Amino acid sequence: MSDIQEEWKPKYNPWIVCIPLMVAAFMFVLDETIANVALPYMAGSFSVSRQESTWVLTSYLIASGIIIPSVDFFCKFFGRKNFFIFSIILFTVSSFLCGIANSLPMMVITRILQGFGGGALLPLAQAITLEMWPVEKRAQSMALFGMVVVVAPIVGPVLGGWITSNWSWPYIYFINIPIGLMAIGLAKKFIEDPPYAKKQENVKVDASGFFLLIGWLTCMQIVLDKGNDADWFGSTWVCWMTFFAVLFMCVFFVVQTVKKESLIDLKVFKDGNFFFGTLVQIVMQGVLLASMAILPQFLQGMMGYDAYLSGLAMMPRGVGAMTTVIFIGTIGNKINPKILVVAGLFLLSVAGFILCNLNLQIAPINIAIPNFIMGVGMSMSMIPIITLSTATLSQEQMTNASGVQNLLKNLGGAIGTSIVTTLISRKAQAHQSFLVDNMTMLNDAFAQRVQAYQSAFGSLDIHSSNYMAQKLLYNQMLQQANMGAFRDTFEVCAIACVIIIPLIFLIKGIEEKKEN
Repeated sequence: MSDIQEEWKPKYNPWIVCIPLMVAAFMFVLDETIANVALPYMAGSFSVSRQESTWVLTSYLIASGIIIPSVDFFCKFFGRKNFFIFSIILFTVSSFLCGIANSLPMMVITRILQGFGGGALLPLAQAITLEMWPVEKRAQSMALFGMVVVVAPIVGPVLGGWITSNWSWPYIYFINIPIGLMAIGLAKKFIEDPPYAKKQENVKVDASGFFLLIGWLTCMQIVLDKGNDADWFGSTWVCWMTFFAVLFMCVFFVVQTVKKESLIDLKVFKDGNFFFGTLVQIVMQGVLLASMAILPQFLQGMMGYDAYLSGLAMMPRGVGAMTTVIFIGTIGNKINPKILVVAGLFLLSVAGFILCNLNLQIAPINIAIPNFIMGVGMSMSMIPIITLSTATLSQEQMTNASGVQNLLKNLGGAIGTSIVTTLISRKAQAHQSFLVDNMTMLNDAFAQRVQAYQSAFGSLDIHSSNYMAQKLLYNQMLQQANMGAFRDTFEVCAIACVIIIPLIFLIKGIEEKKEN
């Protein structure tokens, strides 16, 4: 298939068609993070522990992960427009069911349905958006799409915290209903199927591939979400779940390679741009979601912020992202996209290294500045890399490629979050072990500090005041150990962004591809 081909032209103005696409994609991405801050309230409503309530998040991620790589098959089976509208309907209806759920099992089941409905929205929105513009004009469309991908996860915790605090947690799902109805009407009116995306006859179901995909993603997601709490491979069930995840994954890729009519088409990885561009996006998604997971933990656990204020502290990242989206949409076509990606990754690493200097006496501005830089860097790198990674694919490959790419990005986010969660736990133990060695009366500095604190408890007897002084110092030591763990983890995120920069130079621009 030639790389340069006549492109399909949409009937309506592409910017109009983008409205239902972006609305649907925004709903899906928003619901990945909006429920995070409401988990304690849900746990109270359902009379379960906070740990059990995390299944509300895990079930959604598993279900959406299963559907994302399967979108190409379902589009052939139902027709792409029909499948897109059906997905919005399922997502909207299940959102209502989530809001009226009165038990944890019911909530998990409805979240699975919501994941099944929402999983197709992001890759389909990406594929359709990319198809409507020629390659040289995709920067503007991807700027709009990038705003959804980058801004929605940031807005989620803020909006979720505000709704939960001022109304109640069911409304974080009820708000999807009017938005979903609007998206359905607009999609029915403006979206159309190109010839290669219409319903196809005699489409065979890859049952074995679908079964293996379910087994692989379910086992892997459970391990990533629950592994740290179970001490990873110190737990027998984690070892077995990991074994089955790896087994199902290996067999899945073998089956998809040898089968003629497979669930997903792995031939897209023969395209160098797609392979390296997807690899870069996996790491970036890991850094994005990992930093969004641990920074609120720091603000709430170490600085005493509540859920709403910690979400609000993340808003400068959204401001930075939106500012960059406007910049790229305006003059992005005039700048080499590889330069933008490298500059964005550099800014991400700078933000990470700034966060390495956090301490317990910081002002809000010390959080706002690196967050703003991170938002700028994320948009500056994420938007052009999506364009570059798909620039040399044909339109017929776009739906399948978007599904595969978004699956791997989701896995990157899950792995990144799991890694940093484990790092904080292990690094805190390492720092504590180092610091506690100095907490002895043989250490003059420690002895002097104990005596100073003892004097503050002068109303107590000598034994009680000594105990209280040492207890106070021990708590301070724990805080410093945790603080060191957060700094080390942000440093890892910064280094990861630097390491992937050389991969950008392995990606060819569309002009280079044409010359070859």
